[in-house]
Amino acid sequence: MIRLRSLAAIAAATMMFTGVLAPQAGAQQEVKRSITEIGPNLYRFKNNFHSSVFLVTDAGVVATDPINAAAATWLENEIRTRFGQEIRYVVYSHDHADHISGGEVWDDTAVVVSHVNARDTIIAAKRPTAVPELTFSDELILNLGGQTVELKHVGRNHSDNMIVMNFPAQRVLFAVDFIPIQAVAFRDLPDAWLPDWIDSVRAVEGMDFDTLAPGHGKMGTPADVTAFREYMEDLWAAVSQAVADGKTLEQAQAEIKLPKYAGWGRYEQFLPLNIAGAYRVRSANWRR
Repeated sequence: MIRLRSLAAIAAATMMFTGVLAPQAGAQQEVKRSITEIGPNLYRFKNNFHSSVFLVTDAGVVATDPINAAAATWLENEIRTRFGQEIRYVVYSHDHADHISGGEVWDDTAVVVSHVNARDTIIAAKRPTAVPELTFSDELILNLGGQTVELKHVGRNHSDNMIVMNFPAQRVLFAVDFIPIQAVAFRDLPDAWLPDWIDSVRAVEGMDFDTLAPGHGKMGTPADVTAFREYMEDLWAAVSQAVADGKTLEQAQAEIKLPKYAGWGRYEQFLPLNIAGAYRVRSANWRR
């Protein structure tokens, strides 16, 4: 059953569920896959560097990003073997193909759900996945087998169609790409909306949860969400000042260091690219 409602809580936990190594068709190296229990009936699926989550109920499974067709096929088989259930809903976090490819694998048993903007982009860009059948613009609640999943669009950030998925009984929030844990943002902020991104992270800060499960990397806490919002604010402020002072991109990259975050993941590699992305957006918007 599906019904619209305001969103409230989010979730957490941890337990280990053993995984396997499976070769990916056409690949030269093994694909590392695992399933880990992160809350009662809630599991995290890892496929190399990508992660999604799924909720097991007596009436079937609510799955999230399929990642790719091979990963989706493997996960579907594991769910049938371990839990004796079929996937009934699949929820896309956003439109980017590296997370949502392979949705057609589950399309025979599941209703595909996304933000309305994600559906439009999936169709226009011909993403290699199933087209969503159920869309929403603000909030949507899925009820299955006595379990609840709360879906919410928190604004533009890494895309204009990103949603977060709240599992209130488990106190876990699934949020992909726009809140890395103790790491700077990805490359030059592709598809970024600034300063909207900061506002969307602040919206997540206002939610009630204990654990954040990201689409990449390690699990986090509400404190990690706040820390990343502060990083984005510091980055945006420093780049905005550089643009206001007439600095070139090269000058901004040479001068902006943000040493508070020097211990974070990807700092040396991606901070100059983060500066470039913010500079690009700030320069384009400077006269607005």
